[in-house]
Amino acid sequence: MDTTVMPPDATDKLIPGSARVELTSTEGDPVKPNSRFKITAGENMSKFRQVTGCMRSNALTILSVLGVLSGGILAVILRYARDGRYTQREIAYVMFPGDLFLRMLKALIIPLIVSSLISAIGSLDLKMSGKIGARAVAYYMSTTCCAVVLGIILATSIRPGKGGNVDEISRPTQGARPTTTPDLLMDLVRNLFPPNLIQACIAQYKTVLVPPTDEQFLAAMNATEGPINKTAIPLSEWRMKYEIEPSTNILGLVVFALVLGITLGKMGPKGKPLLDLFSCLSEAFMIITSWVIHLSPIGVLFLVTAQMLEMESFEVIVGQLGMYFLTVMLGLFTHGFIVLTSMYFLITKRMPFQFIGNMAEALATAFATSSSTATVPVALACLEDKNGIDPRVTRFVMPIGATINMDGTALYEAVAALFIAQVRGISLTLGNIIAISITSTAASIGAAGIPQAGLVTMVMVLDTVGLPAEDVTLILAVDWFLDRFRTFTNVLGDSLGAGIVNHLSKKDLSEMPPPQQFVTIPPMANPDDFTLEMEKELNGMAVTTAERSQPAEDVWQSTSIEQMEQRDGDEKQRLNGKETLC
Repeated sequence: MDTTVMPPDATDKLIPGSARVELTSTEGDPVKPNSRFKITAGENMSKFRQVTGCMRSNALTILSVLGVLSGGILAVILRYARDGRYTQREIAYVMFPGDLFLRMLKALIIPLIVSSLISAIGSLDLKMSGKIGARAVAYYMSTTCCAVVLGIILATSIRPGKGGNVDEISRPTQGARPTTTPDLLMDLVRNLFPPNLIQACIAQYKTVLVPPTDEQFLAAMNATEGPINKTAIPLSEWRMKYEIEPSTNILGLVVFALVLGITLGKMGPKGKPLLDLFSCLSEAFMIITSWVIHLSPIGVLFLVTAQMLEMESFEVIVGQLGMYFLTVMLGLFTHGFIVLTSMYFLITKRMPFQFIGNMAEALATAFATSSSTATVPVALACLEDKNGIDPRVTRFVMPIGATINMDGTALYEAVAALFIAQVRGISLTLGNIIAISITSTAASIGAAGIPQAGLVTMVMVLDTVGLPAEDVTLILAVDWFLDRFRTFTNVLGDSLGAGIVNHLSKKDLSEMPPPQQFVTIPPMANPDDFTLEMEKELNGMAVTTAERSQPAEDVWQSTSIEQMEQRDGDEKQRLNGKETLC
């Protein structure tokens, strides 16, 4: 069958720019009406364009996922390409590109979180802020409790530590920092109210217990009949010392941003200039974040490669701690892709797969950096640009979620405590399990989004049920790897929570004015020309030279839409007054 392109007839209804196609058989006879035929060239071209368009729009996401997979493959190849281990200097060379990417992300954390929180809360009235905050906190508490319960169910049913021996599990020589549960809880509350905001950007407050001196040890030994060692002296009797730990106090900065945002919202017009400053800062750092995100595939690849080269042995994961590793992984997968997605579907009535797919860059960054706070800039960009979440919700919910919503950490700590008890052969009562669930929830909130912060709070969970704090070292061999999956689950929970809160708050947000936008106009020499120019600026039209009077000064002003409308109304009243006098 041949085709002939003919010019369109007057009766043809064609799209402009198209042509009529006449089909003829190979013998020259025209094809009968209603004959079945198939033209595949156009359809194939259309499908090809759709595929290429999808690849182009999701190129960064695909490259970020490939960066994680390529990093793992490259690490395996490099490990088995030589007999000995890589030196610290060689690993540092591999780590260098990823370290630069991580430094860029960390540089954006404080200014982005603080400015985003202040601008988001300040742009909402106090009642609306309370509604969004209550919905977010309710979501965080419910998912964290679900994670803890799921971890306890898996650990008690699978029993990963059954038949294990403490002496058979290799542990590092460095022990856990001695601490008590009251000290950790008081440090958590103290860090909520930093005395110095500048210091809070680089340091946290912590309580350190000093081991007893020789004189105290001799006094304790004389007070008892038998011989004792220093570890037998209770930690509550150790001397307390207060130190400043070099780590960002993200909890204190979040509390400060919350209070300042509420204050600016209550101040009204007086607080508008400062609120506009933070709004502008937030937008500026979001633009910088979009630039940094383009480096994520390379940074993720080298971060994963270096971390896997640094691991002592792959056999530990599948050997001594194999069942513990699988139990935690099963719990994280179940919570992330079954519990959280089901909750999202039931509340929003939408399938979560496209939403999660749009968050691939943030999830890959979370896996590579193992830091929830370092992933906040990337997650904000994915939520706002790809999933269309209202910025007033994302910039309110995500910084708080990255600080207190640690579903993966809560599940991990519950499983780890039960695993250590099983290895020790200690039978836990129902009261002990309930205590583990409560302390795991509290500890996950106190674990700021920094790498391996869960190990510090893990001591509090063990102390609750009377397990030795040094047993934390039993799980250190696989903690670095599980930490990445925990962070992955934490960021996934924060992102889905932003989508749920946005869905629940959509009606309330629609009744409020949209976020303030800014346009730039010059000061007018002739006030009569202001209305015409303002209308054209708002409609996105260019103002010609003939329509614009010569500016009185060569200075440009940044004027909000609300201010322009107010000036326009005042100008009309002035002109009406002139006409009445005339």
